[in-house]
Amino acid sequence: MSLRFNSMILRIAAAMIATVAAAGGTVWLTQESTAAQGRAYRAPRTPDGKPNLNGIWQAVNTANWDLLDHSARSGPVVAMGSIGAIPGGLGVVEGNEIPYKPEAAAKKKENFDNWITRDPLIKCYLPGVPRATYVPFPFQIVQSPNNIFIAYEFAHASRTIYMNSQEKSPLDTWMGWSRGHWEGETLVVDVTSFNDQTWFDSAGDFHSDALHVVERYTATGPDHLVYEATIEDANVFTRPWKIRMPLYRRIEPRAELVEFRCVEFVEELMYGHLRRRTGN
Repeated sequence: MSLRFNSMILRIAAAMIATVAAAGGTVWLTQESTAAQGRAYRAPRTPDGKPNLNGIWQAVNTANWDLLDHSARSGPVVAMGSIGAIPGGLGVVEGNEIPYKPEAAAKKKENFDNWITRDPLIKCYLPGVPRATYVPFPFQIVQSPNNIFIAYEFAHASRTIYMNSQEKSPLDTWMGWSRGHWEGETLVVDVTSFNDQTWFDSAGDFHSDALHVVERYTATGPDHLVYEATIEDANVFTRPWKIRMPLYRRIEPRAELVEFRCVEFVEELMYGHLRRRTGN
């Protein structure tokens, strides 16, 4: 019975694929098939012969709210109703599990319960890596032979990826120190020297200053990148873990980063209590 049912499902899937293919569509059944397409695609080249990733890109998912599978939930501002609710979404973590140490898991839960006062993004702090990639704002990649520059719309964040460099950061920072190299069609970025002030999402997922991130950017088509980040922090996690998501090119004729000066939006939140009060 089970075998006959599975056989029927396979026949239906094959028919659906044939129908979509005849219509000129594309079906991605698994992450493996996506990776296979990525290996088959050869991106246009920059003048120095490297894959050309220049452009404005954006993630379209709910990872900024929670890296794992999550249901929709009410937001912090009741007056906004459904507009202020937090959308549910599918996770981007391989295996849908973040391997916290027991004491770190307790802190993560505490962060989640108090996220509206603790999430660094609420106060316009720099988002860090990898969160800068999937906050709901676009970012721009600008390549040169020696360095790659990434500008993020949120909070005027930016970073330089030093290509084929062994230089180390003189201090820890919010965005870390990025060193890159090419592995065929993939830009590989090794990021270290973080402070411990950023979160991975609004669900309270956090790290220490021992964070080490290895990013991989691979073009799978003219307007798509696959982004992967392997995350390691022996102070917080029992093993390395990985996130994976597509990034989409902004193809509007006038696509550009728009200024988002978020500091002025949080002045009242952070400093309103210092305002001089005058009597009636």
